Amino acid sequence: MTSPVLVDIREDVTCPICLELLTEPLSIDCGHSFCQACITPNSRESMIGQEGERSCPVCQTSYQPGNLRPNRHLANIVRRLREVVLGPGKQLKAVLCADHGEKLQLFCQEHGKVICWLCERSQEHRGHHTFLVEEVAQEYQEKFQESLKKLKNEEQEAEKLTAFIREKKTCWKARGTFSEDRHRIQTEFNQLRNILDRVEQRELKKLEEEEKKGLRIIEEAENDLVHQSQSLRELILDLERRCQGSTMELLQTIFIIPRSEIWRLKKPKKVSKKLKTVFRAPDLSRMLQMFR
Repeated sequence: MTSPVLVDIREDVTCPICLELLTEPLSIDCGHSFCQACITPNSRESMIGQEGERSCPVCQTSYQPGNLRPNRHLANIVRRLREVVLGPGKQLKAVLCADHGEKLQLFCQEHGKVICWLCERSQEHRGHHTFLVEEVAQEYQEKFQESLKKLKNEEQEAEKLTAFIREKKTCWKARGTFSEDRHRIQTEFNQLRNILDRVEQRELKKLEEEEKKGLRIIEEAENDLVHQSQSLRELILDLERRCQGSTMELLQTIFIIPRSEIWRLKKPKKVSKKLKTVFRAPDLSRMLQMFR
C-alpha cells in the first residue's frame, strides 16, 4: 500500500505542523489546512499568536481566528486513507486516545501511560510531568534492556546452581560413606548383640534418617531452583516481548520494570558433607564398661 498515488494523497492530507495525518482538520483563508490541535491557541506546537490577527504557519498570510472552518472533505479523505492503508478500524486504537480520539503524543510519568493533549489538560493529569513520546521512548527502552540483561544474568546463575545441586545430589547418592559406616556399626554391635541390639537399631535408624534428610534438602533445593528458573524465564519472555513490540505497548507497561529490578535468586540451603550422627568406637568402649 505504498503506491505513488497513495503517497501523493498522504502528502495532501498531512498537517504541516505535526507532519501527521490531519486530525479534525481546520482550513484558513489562504487554503492551507491544519489539525485542530495544532492551529488552535492551546496547542504547544502552534506558531501563531494568542490574540488578534494571526499568520499562516506555511505562507505567513494573515487571517482572523474566527475564519477557521472545519474541512469535512479532507476529514473524509483522511478516514478513507486510513482504511485503505490500515484496514477498517485496524491499529487506530493504538495511536488514538480512546477518550478523546486525539493522537497519543505525550507520556505521563506519574501514571506511566501515553496520553493525548486533551488528557494532559484534564483533572486526572493536571500538574503531572508529561513529555513527548519521542523524548522518553529511548530512555525506557534502555531501562527495559537493562532489566532484561540483569534477569538473563540471574538466569545463568540459576542454571549454574541447578547443575551444581544436581551434581551434588548424584554424589550424595553414590558416596560410600553410608555403607562403610553401616558395616562398621554392625561389626561393632555384633560383639555385644545380646545387650546392644536396641542401640544398634536406633543408630542405624538415625543414620538412615540423616541420609534421607540430606537428600530431601537437596531435592527441595533443586525443585526450588527449577521453579525460580521457570518464573525467571517467564519474566524474561515477557520483557523480550515488550521490547520487541511497539513503543506504545512498551510505554504502557513500564510498571513491570520495578518488579524485574527487585527479582533476586534465592540461594539453596547448604548441606554439610559431614554426617552429624556417626557411631564411633570410643562410644562403644564406654558402653561396654557400663554393662560390665
